[in-house]
Amino acid sequence: MRFAALAVLLAAVVAGCGSSAPPQITVGAARTYDLAAWSPARVAAGKPTVLSFRIDQPSGAPLTRYRTGTGPHTGVHLIIVRDDLATILHYHPKPEPDGMLRQRVTFPTPGVYKVIVDTYPALSGPLRNFQLTRMMTVPGHVPHQALPPFKPVVKVDGYRFAIQGKPKLRAVQANFLTLHVTRPDGSPATFTPWFGALAHAIFFREGTLDYFHTHVCAAGASGCASVFGGSRVVGRQTKPGVLRVGVLLPVSGTWRLFLQTRIDGHVLTAPFTLNVR
Repeated sequence: MRFAALAVLLAAVVAGCGSSAPPQITVGAARTYDLAAWSPARVAAGKPTVLSFRIDQPSGAPLTRYRTGTGPHTGVHLIIVRDDLATILHYHPKPEPDGMLRQRVTFPTPGVYKVIVDTYPALSGPLRNFQLTRMMTVPGHVPHQALPPFKPVVKVDGYRFAIQGKPKLRAVQANFLTLHVTRPDGSPATFTPWFGALAHAIFFREGTLDYFHTHVCAAGASGCASVFGGSRVVGRQTKPGVLRVGVLLPVSGTWRLFLQTRIDGHVLTAPFTLNVR
């Protein structure tokens, strides 16, 4: 009889549960920062084009306030790289009062490009920096270029960039490269600030196009440390013509370093292939 009573009780519970439909719960999509009002949809190689866009906040309102100061961790870095890592473009568009950003860009060749909008918002809370990305295809045919192996010396417009020793780099660890940079006449190069830094070290991983960005700053400059996990790096100029470049990459693989500096009024880009364990 106990079993019979239990069966009746369970039947009543089941009947009770089935007598009305459970409430419907709708979970909306997570709100995030987003690239909006992107224009134009199509671009052509070798033709100057004005890229325009804005960043929408999770609330839907445009982002209008960005960090300011003398260091490089301010405003917006617009970085565009071809998917075979043969070409890179780097700009700092200034936000307009309504949040729109506009930048005149010339894509040098056809190909597939990754656009990174590296953003430093002036917001309270822990969010200090984030990236938004977009892929763009520039019509036309261009041969895919395989990455060259590591070479310790790269010459750009007569200027010589030489890595000291053979790098032994590991992922998720702070590493440093020492580079000696000389003018065409052999004298030590003099670096002048460009976008808040003496040098920008921009890293992309082959294939996946993972991205990281560190800086070499002048003595006393603030807002220069790059952080990943529990590690941080700060690059410095150790003496005339010598840069100590911080390397802090999230995963192993083959990476392309684009080292950008301004010397004698010229912005130079020295590319290096790096193997990270």
